[in-house]
Amino acid sequence: MKPILESELSTLHMILTDSYVRKYLCDDKIFSLQQVEEMLKQSRIYFEEERFGLWFININSESEVIGFVGLWYFFDEEQPQLIYALLPKALKKGYATEAATKILEYCFDELGYEYLVASCDRSNLESQKVAEKLGMKKIEEKIVNGNPILFFKLEKS
Repeated sequence: MKPILESELSTLHMILTDSYVRKYLCDDKIFSLQQVEEMLKQSRIYFEEERFGLWFININSESEVIGFVGLWYFFDEEQPQLIYALLPKALKKGYATEAATKILEYCFDELGYEYLVASCDRSNLESQKVAEKLGMKKIEEKIVNGNPILFFKLEKS
């Protein structure tokens, strides 16, 4: 994993505009290049001020990017949530669980968080499986912008 640089805008944009990623992460909206550029600027600010943001996921340190993982603020919460996205070719191979585990360790060991929350669409069964593999427990379900969203939480042990 490595922090995403603003110079890597096109790669992040490619991931976020993938139809599978859009379906579950972006409510099927297509983000413009400018919107993704703003995300990268915000990620840089988060890294500078709070030591988190978005990291690319690469296979075995190869140059091929298969997705991203990170921490991001959603739903006006006190601390950021776990976020990740994988391209379809990288699904069901354990990469999401492995990358999310690294983020959990970082949150608890480096950032001193007492818990971490993740959310996903109710229809996103793969993300629910990842949350369960991480030991996260479902804590609530909310309707957000007309979509049923599940919330999971893991307490620091």
